[in-house]
Amino acid sequence: MTGRLMLLDTASLYFRAYFGVPDSVRAPDGTPVNAVRGLLDFIDRLVKDHRPDRLVACMDADWRPAWRVELIPSYKAHRVAEEQPTGPDTEEVPDTLTPQVPVIEEVLDALGIARVGVPGYEADDVIGTFTARADGPVDIVTGDRDLYQLVDDARSIRVLYPLKGVGTLQLTDEAVLREKYGVDGGGYADLALLRGDPSDGLPGVPGVGEKTAAKLLAEYGDLAGIVAAAEDPASRLTPTQRRRLTEARGYLEVAPKVVRVAGDVPLPAVDTALPHPPRDPAALEALAARWGLGGSLQRLLGTLGA
Repeated sequence: MTGRLMLLDTASLYFRAYFGVPDSVRAPDGTPVNAVRGLLDFIDRLVKDHRPDRLVACMDADWRPAWRVELIPSYKAHRVAEEQPTGPDTEEVPDTLTPQVPVIEEVLDALGIARVGVPGYEADDVIGTFTARADGPVDIVTGDRDLYQLVDDARSIRVLYPLKGVGTLQLTDEAVLREKYGVDGGGYADLALLRGDPSDGLPGVPGVGEKTAAKLLAEYGDLAGIVAAAEDPASRLTPTQRRRLTEARGYLEVAPKVVRVAGDVPLPAVDTALPHPPRDPAALEALAARWGLGGSLQRLLGTLGA
């Protein structure tokens, strides 16, 4: 897999499209298609500005994997709309977004943009595995800072983090991470699990915020070094820090597996090359008419064919 690979955290992007494009953008029958058209506009701009050789739309086949919940039961628990006896729980999603997701999938398939989700894994894990296997530079497009952990200057892996739409992106490399958080890509997961993340239901270590976590990592190198310092009476930890870390030992033992993205997901064989002519022009034409995809689709087709 050579050439520049672009990996889309697809749900992150269509959520942003949904909230960034008015729901007055509708299909001929009145159905909202703001997320569909917004995502197509996003992809058009990304391909136009960054010229990847290969492109993968990474999907959440399971947005809350059981193996993560087993380790930390609070993981994303506040976002569960309905528990399911088998298979993934139902995520709380706006009513008018849910029907747009199958349309997005059909359009991506008809275009020929590789779309990959793997049962039992989140899109982050799919992204982590593609990144681990890549031989060339990788651009990860996501609104989720968790993926900062994959940034690696030596391998030309960066995160394109949308600040406003996708027209204004933070090109996140190790210099940006060190300036903002005091860590490099490899240290970001340790920082995240120490400080916690309410949006993901991760409790963190009570009393250890982002700045304290960064100072501890600067002093002791990584999570293992911090845990060892907590067990060492001669370390320079304050009594309060030592107590908090000791009390959180159970959490610190399991949190790395939850927070760190998987790099060994069994990926299907897919053609990741950027499509030039669409894979299924007839299906695409029918989808464009059915959902009123108009200029959004035409612009993307023009960019892909350029």
